[in-house]
Amino acid sequence: MFVPQTPLPPDVLAYIGPGAGFTFIGSFLILISAVALVFVTLLTYPFRLLFGKLFSRTKKRRKTDTKRVIVLGLDGMDPRRIDRLMAAGRLPNFAKLAEQGVYSRIESSIPPISPCAWSCFMTGSNPGKHNIFDFLNRDLQTYLPELSSSVIRTDSKGRPSLKLLRKSIPFWHILGEHGVFSTVLRVPITFPPEKFRGLLLSGMCVPDLRGSQGTFTCFSEQSTEVFEGGEIIAVTFTDHLCKTALPGPPDPKNGDELMKLPVTLNRNPKKGDCEVTLLSERVTLELGEYSEWIRVSYKIGAFSKVHGICRLMLVSKAPFRLYVTPINIDPENPALPVSHPNFYSVYLSKLHGSYATLGLAEDTWAHTEGVIDDKGFLDQSYNIDDERERMWFDALDRTRHGMCCVVFDTPDRIQHMFMRPRDVQPGTMVDPTAPNDTLDRMYEKMDGIVGKTMKKVKKNDVFFVLSDHGFTTFDRGVNLNAWLQQEGYLQTEPGDKKARYLRGIDWSKTSAYVFGLAGMYLNVAGRESKGIVDKAKTAALKAEITEKLLQLVDPATDRKVIHAVHDSSVCYKGPYANSGPDLLVGFAEGYRASWRAAAGEVDEPLFTDNEKSWSGDHCVDRSVVPGMFFCNRKLDLKDGIGLIDMAPTILDLFGINAPGNMDGRVKTSAANAK
Repeated sequence: MFVPQTPLPPDVLAYIGPGAGFTFIGSFLILISAVALVFVTLLTYPFRLLFGKLFSRTKKRRKTDTKRVIVLGLDGMDPRRIDRLMAAGRLPNFAKLAEQGVYSRIESSIPPISPCAWSCFMTGSNPGKHNIFDFLNRDLQTYLPELSSSVIRTDSKGRPSLKLLRKSIPFWHILGEHGVFSTVLRVPITFPPEKFRGLLLSGMCVPDLRGSQGTFTCFSEQSTEVFEGGEIIAVTFTDHLCKTALPGPPDPKNGDELMKLPVTLNRNPKKGDCEVTLLSERVTLELGEYSEWIRVSYKIGAFSKVHGICRLMLVSKAPFRLYVTPINIDPENPALPVSHPNFYSVYLSKLHGSYATLGLAEDTWAHTEGVIDDKGFLDQSYNIDDERERMWFDALDRTRHGMCCVVFDTPDRIQHMFMRPRDVQPGTMVDPTAPNDTLDRMYEKMDGIVGKTMKKVKKNDVFFVLSDHGFTTFDRGVNLNAWLQQEGYLQTEPGDKKARYLRGIDWSKTSAYVFGLAGMYLNVAGRESKGIVDKAKTAALKAEITEKLLQLVDPATDRKVIHAVHDSSVCYKGPYANSGPDLLVGFAEGYRASWRAAAGEVDEPLFTDNEKSWSGDHCVDRSVVPGMFFCNRKLDLKDGIGLIDMAPTILDLFGINAPGNMDGRVKTSAANAK
């Protein structure tokens, strides 16, 4: 059973918010059991490996000239900015790759949101088959949110069961069935990791040690401060010393309380600007600089501990403010499996040192709340980027045959936070392609990764570089729940209309509602627990709402705010087609669901300025934010290419026919076959 903790913490709704995140783990007993499961898995792995080799059956495939397929995913890289920077000579490696092979736009998913888009990439199918539509789903009984990617349950004996909610099979599983080995690094929606012939480190939606999608801590002398997405700990110093505690996972003896790790702060040390002692670990900090990863552990009994890692940064000396990143699962002692096989995360940690495991590790929430400044966020993002580079180039060296794939999140996170220049007032409509030093330098850094990868590409290697979507500005928010109320499709009960997660709505008088980043749902009788819309009338209601939405104009800009509205019954096909939104609202450039609309609130003006530093986004119509696509081979792309075409194309390169459930089409010719 899914049990939310606290007021849903940060970063899932840092995409939908910043508003509230989402707790993943319902009971801390699950962590205890998970530690035991990891130990048993490691102990039995050699025997299982031997058994697999003796009794596995490998399917046959055609002979091709492909030795290795390399896929470099750069989340959110926008082709319009690439075009401008290539023309200016600032992206020489992208330009060289385009000249050598092919460069094109790539069609994203509906909606163009990372969990949905990367699921289309890996399965070659539409959301109606892979079942990922957004970061969140709503419970049809309670109308409350639940994480769309994963769920954890316990049986009557308290034994944990991690379940991945994404359906359909990733193409690397099919490669493995045909004897092709793969290494997959940090591709979103791969937690919990699945078994296949290869190595995998999970990406987006790996929780932190609290079980949330990322909850930071701030020790502060300013006890009146209030932060969303994190926890503030008020501190008082006596003779430059303060004894306090770092909150950790839920206490197994009292699930409503968090376990605490004793901490001593010294703001007048002999060296540095601050000294922090966590148990026996003593860390010296310089103002504005991150520490290395610090290992922390919390006792869960007489003989067991659960391990995590975090980084510290002294933000201010007077008043004192110390930022602690969300406590990541320690890859060397994972409390939950973050890799396949389980020892792969340990191997990477032993080889390269500790690294971020949290799915949304770049702390957009702390930056949005002003806990860390621009430099603090950029330093953190590039530290994580450097960790991934080390893993990536090691994987390329060791995966000499087969498929090697990675996703770098850096472009997505930095564009979210720096799309609007700091000297531009919130709400001002910004040109998303205009020169922007922070973004342009980040694109140049990604060009460097492309260049380093190209040096490792051999004669019979096929090299793809792609993004899951492009990027645009988020200047103005739109609360479509407020619009539905104005139009009479939604009514609220007397009382607090600002309640989140659709609380306070009178379902007996509501026919449509909005929740999440792109979807509008009908309150269908027989589907939702309090549904009132007759199934026979849904098509007419969708057509009526669509016609009105397409005429919606922002009076402040005199611009239409909706680019397109997609009927899910048309764009989704498959066994899960009815699990997603009924209408997919494709916003125009510069607009997006407002923060409060995404969290299911109603009582807000229809249009609001986006005043947060989270000023870039891609939750618009997919035609506005296509991704970019490069390949070192000449491909026939006269009919275009979409993310769903990648899986069947890669299978074909290895001489494997795509299964019939894939919607994508092969984008390489049969000339590769001998």
